[in-house]
Amino acid sequence: MNTKLVPLKNIEHLNNEEMELKSRNFYETMKQRRTVRDFAKKDISRSIIDNCILTAGTAPSGANMQPWHFAISGYGDVRKVIRQQAEKEEREFYKSKASAEWLKALEPLGTDANKEFLETAPYVIGVFVKNYGILPDGTQVKHYYATESVGIATGILITALHNAGMVTLTHTPSPMGFLNKIFKRPKNERPFLLLVTGHAEKDTQVPDIKKFPLSRISSYID
Repeated sequence: MNTKLVPLKNIEHLNNEEMELKSRNFYETMKQRRTVRDFAKKDISRSIIDNCILTAGTAPSGANMQPWHFAISGYGDVRKVIRQQAEKEEREFYKSKASAEWLKALEPLGTDANKEFLETAPYVIGVFVKNYGILPDGTQVKHYYATESVGIATGILITALHNAGMVTLTHTPSPMGFLNKIFKRPKNERPFLLLVTGHAEKDTQVPDIKKFPLSRISSYID
């Protein structure tokens, strides 16, 4: 093993009561997270976004290849192009690509081909998966479990943004190949999703949906 080993730092050895409290408080914070489509046109410092991206970058990854790239767009003309291209794909989706079953499942959420949030939110983050790495000499390096690793990093990013006081929306126009050109990403990367973030518009309303209870999402094997 060539990797240098260093001591594990800053790990608290809490008792069960302390861990119970911390885990409960964190759950109470995160259960307030909701997907939002109405964003306030309010600036947010880039340093806040940078901190959240750095947090996402702490995610585990296959062989520590860190196969992610986060391409960030603030307000500007690029956002109009993103919206135009995304809505073009969405119109096709609602018109002919989506099954009747899929459209019925989307009905309670009130979604359609209009994606105004792609322009109104302070930031749109294009999350990309690096299918393989490229060394300075042009040699390709295989990435292991790239999609799974980027999925974990994206979950951490959403959590970090919520913790910082922002709301988010995940958007996956299909196909998403146009995002490579807009965000100027190389061919070894493929779009994973668009993450829209910022402050919620005042008096924003969201669907009254319920998350599954613990008994439905977990089980123990003795």
